[in-house]
Amino acid sequence: AHARTAAVLGAAGREDTGALFPSGDRALAGADSVELLRQAWASVHDDGWELVNADVVLIGEEPRLAPHRDEMRARLAGALGVEGELVAVRATTTDGLGFTGRGEGLAAQAVALLER
Repeated sequence: AHARTAAVLGAAGREDTGALFPSGDRALAGADSVELLRQAWASVHDDGWELVNADVVLIGEEPRLAPHRDEMRARLAGALGVEGELVAVRATTTDGLGFTGRGEGLAAQAVALLER
């Protein structure tokens, strides 16, 4: 959701996620990232933007995302107020290379296409 928020804000020509939700803001500690996406999208949508499509690729060896993909897609689409077919959630591995390959974490890349 964090990567998707950054993609939506970037596609609308906005500042990055940290400008809207500063990491030092104690009120945001433990915040639900899907709710932050919902708030960011509401701000962008209020400016007249519509979502054409959004894609996120999660990079890592574990956990396997296939069992969770449909639920993730539904939650992200719900936060954006769109049908699920406009939102893609995909995964790939690095075949054991780097911190994601060693299972130390996941990385995410997201893009969003908007139109007015």
